[in-house]
Amino acid sequence: MKIALLSFDVEEFDMPFEYGGKPSMEEQISTSTEGLSKLLPLLEKFQAKSTIYCTGVYATAKSEIIKKISEFHEIASHNHYHSTYKTEDLKTSREILEKVTGKKVIGFRMPRMAPVSNQDLIEAGYQYNASINPTYLPGRYDYRHVSRIFYKEDNLLQFPASVSPKYRIPLFWIAFHNFPLSFFFYLCKKVLQKDGYLHLYFHPWEFTNYTNANNGAKYPFYLKRNNGEKMEQRFEKLLQFLKKEGCEFQTTGEFLKDKI
Repeated sequence: MKIALLSFDVEEFDMPFEYGGKPSMEEQISTSTEGLSKLLPLLEKFQAKSTIYCTGVYATAKSEIIKKISEFHEIASHNHYHSTYKTEDLKTSREILEKVTGKKVIGFRMPRMAPVSNQDLIEAGYQYNASINPTYLPGRYDYRHVSRIFYKEDNLLQFPASVSPKYRIPLFWIAFHNFPLSFFFYLCKKVLQKDGYLHLYFHPWEFTNYTNANNGAKYPFYLKRNNGEKMEQRFEKLLQFLKKEGCEFQTTGEFLKDKI
């Protein structure tokens, strides 16, 4: 059986700051909320379970939304703040999410796939870490030496995002926006054939026209492609492709429960 594992990082949308923008906190929250309003109906249409990595800041601001999402999807932590990090934030974010959802939170993904201590995650109560994109991303990280598939390290399960078996071509959100869909689906097929599962990650704000916002941000060309309605159309084609491939949609927690 092939497994499709979709995940989404739900956060205060602070990316404009990286490109000279100055969005208010209200705008940051509303951008992600607008994106969720486009994304969730698509997931419901295909009965596609997913894992939502949510910051404590967003969960506090929009607790009703996260509570509702948790009825069908898994809620995991995306740290407390998206742009800053302190060790104590690991536990704080988990506690906020558990209070909002009434469910145990066992997964974590660090914003921007930044490194995080395994021991700190264990002490904060997490059972798996999904903070690794095992490829080379210029200016960000080089994880080509890391296992492509899940593995244990320091008694914590690590769950890397999927990359192609050959050359480790990334299949993360930027690739989805910029690769021709036929090529992206070809790489997905190769991963499914090799690993039996596909682990992808996106953000709700990709489903908005965020590059048109009047907050002063000047984005590079690769962030301007296929956002908003075009993203909705491409993502629906992805869901159709995964259904056609015979994939079952699972949350990360479900998939990893017998491996933890």
